[in-house]
Amino acid sequence: MEKSSLQKSSANKTPIELAKTVLLIEANAVEALAQKLDDNFTQAVSLILQCQGRVVVSGMGKSGHIGNKIAATLASTGTPAFFMHPAEASHGDLGMITKDDVVIALSNSGESDELLTILPLLKRMGTKIISMTGKNNSTLARQGDVHLDAEVAVEACPLGLAPTASTTAMLALGDALALAVLDQRGFSAEDFARSHPGGSIGRKLFIRIQDVMRTGDAIPSIHIQASLKDALIEMSRKGLGMTAVVDNQNKVVGIFTDGDLRRAFENGVDVNQTVIRDVMHANPQNIHPEQLAVEAVEIMEQRKITALLVVNQQGDLLGALNMHDLLIAKVV
Repeated sequence: MEKSSLQKSSANKTPIELAKTVLLIEANAVEALAQKLDDNFTQAVSLILQCQGRVVVSGMGKSGHIGNKIAATLASTGTPAFFMHPAEASHGDLGMITKDDVVIALSNSGESDELLTILPLLKRMGTKIISMTGKNNSTLARQGDVHLDAEVAVEACPLGLAPTASTTAMLALGDALALAVLDQRGFSAEDFARSHPGGSIGRKLFIRIQDVMRTGDAIPSIHIQASLKDALIEMSRKGLGMTAVVDNQNKVVGIFTDGDLRRAFENGVDVNQTVIRDVMHANPQNIHPEQLAVEAVEIMEQRKITALLVVNQQGDLLGALNMHDLLIAKVV
């Protein structure tokens, strides 16, 4: 059997050269999709936004794997969605779909028997169908209420057989659809965090300073008239590497840190005779309890500090935290 042009072009390539070819073919396939977007894409977004039920994604083989990911992306970005295997749909799972749902059916050929079997039943039910295929004149493309064109010029497989560029194109088009819906919905970072409470994303977007700060007697704090010796005792007792300095109304007027202590010793100060206001750092960087914990990380990194005081809008001392507290909370 005569080799295809793609096989011939890859015959003498090193693994890296072949990998570069594969990546470029797939990148070009995705780039070409952007040029083909039309009103069908807008209609698909509208169908999902108007959906009163859930979005059901379905596909066979490699298209099914891509469909699983598209369903997961939709679900995590504000659109209730799940994946349904088309073969299982023919054996009872079709009962999970209602007329209020929208089905996204994926098939590169547009002729997958399992999908075409359930298509008439879905249409009879009144369920809206978004078809995504690599063949504009295929049965599935013609039967969908809206068709999304995912055609690619060539597969990246040297044999021209394994779904590669076509599945990449479908995945990218599915991402584009999910994120266009996200944008139209006004889905926010906080909305995203609510569906990811257990992961690092959720921790960074959901945990606030008030959730991790030290309060009450755990806050290192001394009066502005206290001695440097009192500050050292307070710092040692609370273990945060610093202490807040407050006035009679418990408002923060300064901070004294391990770094300030080293500088004080270098200058030969008397621990017993020195008043803390003479060696403290006035107007320290602080943070409010309702701010995100990840903002504390950013402040510490930018200012090259390891601890922060927590105050309210009036400057009253409410809490304190250091980088270790943020590490324990897994914000860092």
